[in-house]
Amino acid sequence: MGRLQEKVAIVTGAASGIGRASALCLAKEGACVVVADLNSEDGERVVGEIAAAGGRATFQHTDVANEQAISALVERAVHEYGRLDVMFNNAGLAGAIGPIEAVSSSDWDKTIAVMLRGVFLGIKYAVEPMRKAGGGSIISTSSVAAFLPLRYGAAYAAAKGGVISLTRAAALQLGPDRIRVNCICPGVINTPIWGVVPALSDPSAVEQLLGHAQTIPRVGRPEDVASMVLYLASDESQWVTGTAMIVDGGLTVGPNLPAVSGQLAQSIYAGPSFKR
Repeated sequence: MGRLQEKVAIVTGAASGIGRASALCLAKEGACVVVADLNSEDGERVVGEIAAAGGRATFQHTDVANEQAISALVERAVHEYGRLDVMFNNAGLAGAIGPIEAVSSSDWDKTIAVMLRGVFLGIKYAVEPMRKAGGGSIISTSSVAAFLPLRYGAAYAAAKGGVISLTRAAALQLGPDRIRVNCICPGVINTPIWGVVPALSDPSAVEQLLGHAQTIPRVGRPEDVASMVLYLASDESQWVTGTAMIVDGGLTVGPNLPAVSGQLAQSIYAGPSFKR
């Protein structure tokens, strides 16, 4: 308890999955949390969970691909709590899925807008308030897909690879301001994003079919990633910047993924998990 006492954090994509677990974790450790998401109903529910546990949080409806929305999100955090110490750029979706020759330019652009442009905007607008605070921690969600892409996941892999490069470039620039910039590369985490695959629409199916995809024989839980978010948000990681932290149960050591991608031979666009 108290590892983030008096710190202020923004978590995007915080209505479910990794974002929800991270918002709850940061609040439990004393941070005031701005819960940001397109899903207002579940976002407000997360705020209620934090309040019920004795924490402080507020909800901001946010489209991370919209520059004005990100600017307003950061302004809300500073107005509500007086400063910004932690920015977790987590919002994402499955995006454009299918053979490269079948993916439309529009679906490609929408995928990059959410998962790479959204991270850029989150970093951009976090810099000024963090400088005023004397430093801070910017964390973004990448993926092991940057190293091990799924067969029909080129747009997702490209966006997540871009997050790693953007993280390193931003860390190089912002280090003198004592602003640390890192990203996390989750492996198979049991969140609603898997629902785009019919065989994985139920969380228990994700566990059953993907539980042995990595050397630790279970799928990851959102809390597994939230623990890394907490470490990077806290002063315990004050000498860590420019890194891509792999949290994958050993998937990248030697994957054993089943052939679920064969179900995605036609091009589709998978939006936010709550409105597939």
